[in-house]
Amino acid sequence: MSDEQSAPVEFGAAVDRYLGAVDLGPASRRVYRISLLGWAWPLVDRRTPTGRDRRGASPPTVPLAVLDDPRTPERLRQGLADRTATTRPASLTRELACLRAAGAWWLARGWIGTDPTMGLAQPPAPPRLPAPDRARAALALRAPLRELTLWYLLHESGAPVEHVLALDIDHLDLPGRQTRRGAGGGLSWGPGTARLLPLLLAGRTAGPVFVTARRAPADAPPADRCPVTGRGRLSYRRAAELFTAATSPLDPSGRGWTLLALRDRSPRDRTAAS
Repeated sequence: MSDEQSAPVEFGAAVDRYLGAVDLGPASRRVYRISLLGWAWPLVDRRTPTGRDRRGASPPTVPLAVLDDPRTPERLRQGLADRTATTRPASLTRELACLRAAGAWWLARGWIGTDPTMGLAQPPAPPRLPAPDRARAALALRAPLRELTLWYLLHESGAPVEHVLALDIDHLDLPGRQTRRGAGGGLSWGPGTARLLPLLLAGRTAGPVFVTARRAPADAPPADRCPVTGRGRLSYRRAAELFTAATSPLDPSGRGWTLLALRDRSPRDRTAAS
């Protein structure tokens, strides 16, 4: 029976047949499989999952004949465009190369009649934002109240993250937009923080300003526990993780930014915060 007669019906099966025929080591075979199956989503007009959502996600079942659909090149172009802001350029280049190689192999066997990657080019990566623009882009994100308040306070005060996370509610002079004399390292802030802080602190009059979403462990020091909710003080590590995850769609590399991006302020920012 010829390759043409035994052509697989489903895209995933065609991927398996291709990977079974080419000379690749186990690690490269795994990379190729992930790259090729990632194209199943745009082939049916769906966005490819990214980050943690992609791990363990089952690709949709796609007929191999979809590759000959006249609309498929546009679907693939849209799939590339959707991922440009969240995926490293090197990863997109690799995934496109994998699809080109597999498509040429399927075409040579008569399993498909056209090359769906013909004319397909990787979109240019978005330009890297200057530091003050990164801060403004992050502050424009839709984020939970706690994270947004922390980001504004870091940006408007210019204070180290450790100092801000160490703040207690009784350190704050809310009407004066500053910490009380002798408390909290002499921080001051602008209108963004002044708008958000009272909302964050509603119903709480003591304990850490920034607390976790869960109750603190039983052995947590009393100073790091909210006396009203029992929640613990937010850690630097967790705050950094949340910011990096939230900003990964804004970062052309897809890695996200560090909290230090919030300490970069333009002259206009400094004037507004004074």
